[in-house]
Amino acid sequence: MPESHAEPRTPPTRCHRTQDRAHRRKNCVDCAAEGITTRRKAPYPGPRCTTHHRAKRTVRKAGAQEARWAKVYGISSDEYWAIHRFQFGSCAICQRATGTTKRLSVDHCHKTGVVRGLLCTTCNRNVLGHLRDNTDALQRAIDYLQHPPAIYAIGERTVPGHE
Repeated sequence: MPESHAEPRTPPTRCHRTQDRAHRRKNCVDCAAEGITTRRKAPYPGPRCTTHHRAKRTVRKAGAQEARWAKVYGISSDEYWAIHRFQFGSCAICQRATGTTKRLSVDHCHKTGVVRGLLCTTCNRNVLGHLRDNTDALQRAIDYLQHPPAIYAIGERTVPGHE
């Protein structure tokens, strides 16, 4: 059998493609447009620095949300914010959630399709959604809180360790 005269393989060196190195050196296009002379890294596509990438993402997200309101509920951005102001900037049921961290949901009647107001996710899904918009069930919840049955059955008891 003939001997093989192949060259021994050298281990691959750790090198970066020119394209990768060039991308790391790019400056933010928005910083350049605004006249910011500091050389911010631009790791995001575009290329944009972290600050401008976050700002662009926020604008894009708001536009998508407004398009959803128009398509699903038939209301404009101005109408959403008018309802928000009318409700004093909070959830119509619990009045705790303000929609600053996560926007309030548009609540609507599933039978008639009428927009009723803005609710936090908890109230929209876990209160109205769970009770399926049943006003009798909501009235029973009010009666339960005002007249707890345990007090009538066994008298008033306090949970141990609770003052």
